[in-house]
Amino acid sequence: MSTFRNPVGPQSSSVYWRRRLIVGLGVIAVITIILLIVFGPKASTDPTATAPVDAPATETSAPAATDSSGATVCDPAKLTLEAVTDSTSYDAGQNPQLAFSVKSTMTEPCVIEAGSDIQEFVITSGSDEIWNSKHCQSAAEPATVELEPGVPKQSPWIVWDRTRSATDTCESDRPVVTADGSSYHLEVSIGSLAAETTQQFLLN
Repeated sequence: MSTFRNPVGPQSSSVYWRRRLIVGLGVIAVITIILLIVFGPKASTDPTATAPVDAPATETSAPAATDSSGATVCDPAKLTLEAVTDSTSYDAGQNPQLAFSVKSTMTEPCVIEAGSDIQEFVITSGSDEIWNSKHCQSAAEPATVELEPGVPKQSPWIVWDRTRSATDTCESDRPVVTADGSSYHLEVSIGSLAAETTQQFLLN
């Protein structure tokens, strides 16, 4: 008969069973601990796992450009240029007066080159260029204009004599344009800065 199922000894079989149960449980506990050590969760070796996330770099605006005198030069992206006429309708015998208005949205005063040497006024009718201030311009001069934030500054008026211009007509009589309620548009630019819209007016 098996001594495993029927322990032999001076004590009762229940004592031996309890001892075997205790030993068995101890063996199971040891095996469980070993398995946990071998197969349990391990600390991550990924160096990026616990690395702090870098804060986004703070954008810093570039310092404003200055001219030779140390004045801040206007940022062209923060300038608004508009074509201006002294009226929107002219009776017979009235010559339109033309100008431009420029405004800065910068937060500090700035300067812009806006002399007559780089100013251009163009009058059109449909796709037809009628008159251009550059065609017969004389004594053009450079000039620096200071702009205060948000304060528009207007150029001096120039007069259009209602004639069609061309570079070969500066010393001769030029043809007078059509009136009788005809519509014309004024375009203006200062160097590379151009007005986004035109100023419409009528000649009667």
